[in-house]
Amino acid sequence: MRTKFAGIAAAIGFFLATGTAIAHHSFAAEFDANRAVNLKGVVTKIEWMNPHTYFYLDVTEGDNVVNWGMEMGSPNGLMRQGWTRNTLKVGDQVSVEGSQAKDGSHVGNARVVILTASGKRLFAASSQDNPTQQQQQR
Repeated sequence: MRTKFAGIAAAIGFFLATGTAIAHHSFAAEFDANRAVNLKGVVTKIEWMNPHTYFYLDVTEGDNVVNWGMEMGSPNGLMRQGWTRNTLKVGDQVSVEGSQAKDGSHVGNARVVILTASGKRLFAASSQDNPTQQQQQR
């Protein structure tokens, strides 16, 4: 009886955790695909870690400099797109194509990052994109 109860409890726990994991990895939960952003700025910080890599850039908007936070895919997903830990460095000038957060904050999901110095265009393993489509665009 105890074994049966433990199995049922484990199954319930698994199904409850699955919903949270799916919601966390949903692009639509946080970002609006209809709010495209095209930003140009200087990288101020990089967080190369799981489950998502983030970078921050200072963008000049009128007379103000605004710091944007951009989410990308996991380090593993980025490496499959040609990135290394050293591809993007603090001080680099970049252009970013992506989607803004639903709440209108200065947060976005990067789809493409262009390194201004070299003109190199890198896909950001965005959760919005289909990986097969990204491979075809390379």
